[in-house]
Amino acid sequence: MEVVHGYRDLPRPLVRPAIAIGNFDGVHVGHAALIAAARAATDGDVGVLTFEPHPAQVLAPQTAPARLTTPARKLELLAAAGVDVAIVAPFTRDLAAHTAAAFVDEILAGALGARHVVVGADFCYGRGRAGTVATLTADGARAGFATIVVPPVVVGDRPASSTRARAALAAGDLDGARAVLGHGYDVDGVVVRGAGRGKGLGVPTANVAPDGAILASPGIYAVTLARLDRGGGPLAAVASLGTNPTFVDGGGLVLEVHVLDFDADLYGERVRVEFVARLRDEARYDTIAALLAQIDRDIADARARLAR
Repeated sequence: MEVVHGYRDLPRPLVRPAIAIGNFDGVHVGHAALIAAARAATDGDVGVLTFEPHPAQVLAPQTAPARLTTPARKLELLAAAGVDVAIVAPFTRDLAAHTAAAFVDEILAGALGARHVVVGADFCYGRGRAGTVATLTADGARAGFATIVVPPVVVGDRPASSTRARAALAAGDLDGARAVLGHGYDVDGVVVRGAGRGKGLGVPTANVAPDGAILASPGIYAVTLARLDRGGGPLAAVASLGTNPTFVDGGGLVLEVHVLDFDADLYGERVRVEFVARLRDEARYDTIAALLAQIDRDIADARARLAR
């Protein structure tokens, strides 16, 4: 997938482009439907127009949602969904001030040369969100592209959305999040040195400093860990996302991963942790023996969950 930062001065003219527009946070099943509709509309370039940072981070930072995916991970997922060209437009107040007509004429028709534009049914654009699906359809016809409106993808009884995925993760509902996302929830980061307690207890852990926010609720999880620097398949593991209450009062949230049947140094490596199943809440133990007994149960439970 080609990645273009900014919509001006593209490195090459796009070929009969069908452009899907959105923030694409999480690249969930609704986003996948936009991309599939773009693919069906053209035998040329399937493109997405997305924005960084998230518009809410510029226009209303105090209420901006935490991101399901970092910008880099979002691009990986877009590539996996079949996008040929990702146009990442810097979102600024100047861009937000474009009128709906200017957005169509300057960006979609002018800079990108869109033949088709694919949006969701609730799409709004332009200054004050004045542009709607109806205005896009009319202005697109004038500017030379067809507008394709994709209805919501319903999961269960409600439309899929990034908000739903965040809510499911916060509630510890990994299956619900996976159904909305269409893929597992994962976090990338670097393994850093921690307090070394796990190794001292005979259960060494990799402390993962995440690239972005971790939206899963605190608890103990069956996970997989992939070594991004080295390749190879994901490794079975059990993880604690919590504050280490047995050892620390009022500590910060830490992601610690114990890879099963594994004995190698991971310090400094980039890894991807996928949350597969939530095993239980975090708890405080009065003795080390009680903690170790629970860890043994967690490892057995994680093996069983991952084997499924």
